[in-house]
Amino acid sequence: MSKKYEWFKSVVLILILLSSITTFAQPYTDSVYRHEIKSVEFYNTAKKASFPLISLNSGETVTLGFDNLQGGTLNYHYTIEHCDADWNSSNISTAEYLKNYTDDRILNYSYSIATVQKYTHYELKLPNENIAPKIPGNYILKVYEDSDPTKLVLTRKLYVVNPKINISAEIIPSSDNATRQTNQKINFTLDYGALRVQNPNRDVRTLVMQNNRSETGIMNNQPTYIRGTQLIYSDININDFQAGNEFRHFDTRTLKLNSQNILHIYRDTANTVMMLTDPDRNKPNYTLEYDLNGSYYILNQDGSDPRIDADYAHMIFSLSTKKPANSGNVYIVGRFNDYKLDEHSKMTFDESGNKYFNSLLLKQGVYDYSYVWVDRAGKPDLNALEGSYFETENDYQLLVYYRPSGARWEELVGYKLLNSLKK
Repeated sequence: MSKKYEWFKSVVLILILLSSITTFAQPYTDSVYRHEIKSVEFYNTAKKASFPLISLNSGETVTLGFDNLQGGTLNYHYTIEHCDADWNSSNISTAEYLKNYTDDRILNYSYSIATVQKYTHYELKLPNENIAPKIPGNYILKVYEDSDPTKLVLTRKLYVVNPKINISAEIIPSSDNATRQTNQKINFTLDYGALRVQNPNRDVRTLVMQNNRSETGIMNNQPTYIRGTQLIYSDININDFQAGNEFRHFDTRTLKLNSQNILHIYRDTANTVMMLTDPDRNKPNYTLEYDLNGSYYILNQDGSDPRIDADYAHMIFSLSTKKPANSGNVYIVGRFNDYKLDEHSKMTFDESGNKYFNSLLLKQGVYDYSYVWVDRAGKPDLNALEGSYFETENDYQLLVYYRPSGARWEELVGYKLLNSLKK
């Protein structure tokens, strides 16, 4: 057996062990609290991987799906809790924001079929006859075990809108000449019409997010100026986003042959996929690539229902960069791991190969991902390894929140989706 293969096996073993570490996060964000929970999807049922937003009392639903790799059947319950625009609990009675019951059990589950990795797939649709929101706003969906809310399994952000405000918006180059080639700026106008807004600097605020990434979102608390019932947000210093780069991606819809960015597939007692080494992409010029704006799709070309017949594989990623390992760390992120910078997403530096490695256990499908550099002071730089270019295609979500004088909660009263290439 060759030394190269022995080295590969040792690297894979170390990375797989590291990937099994359980990490803990705080509620009121998108998080997974159990290492055996994988492939969490949460989207408007009308379109897979879409933004998890529905209109109040519209008949629209969101779909939650996830796998438990321990298999068997566990007793999972769920509820939703109303939150403000900053994802703090609204601290109001469940009777004020929930119809019917306060929690319910997930009864829709299926066992995997003909897969190397055995798992149980759970699925849920909201609203339903047992759990439904009464009022618009942000909601945190909580899934927990044994009807005990302290045994959290996962949390997901849900947006329920009752449209009352008109939104017009545009994407333009940055007003700053220094960032004109790297940034995208959002200007927008709100027209609240007959809505009772006594103090625009207090009653209305708007969150602007790029590609559904709340950690880089910008909250607008006051307009640049007011014209009648219009609130105009166009100051040269606000809503100026680094455009970033198109996401990297890979395709494992089949494990029978190599596809884009895949070097080799090992199939034995477990599936292992060795990716081609990724280069540092912080270059002078933009290169067009088609991506999913950070999303992923669970798909299996060799089966009929990827929810239960798509298999799992240990994906071995590697990155070549001239950044010295003693000056910071590299993390691999995407919507598949909620863009978390933690021990799971942290890359391991291998001195012999002068590369960064990581192993992630992922279900078959099509995935977007990118690399984040975090310096020794703990400051993340999303573009140090990817670059930033005005030409990059991005989605932007605008969410308008309204809290009238004396109200005890904040409502979501407007939503608009922008795309940097679609006018």
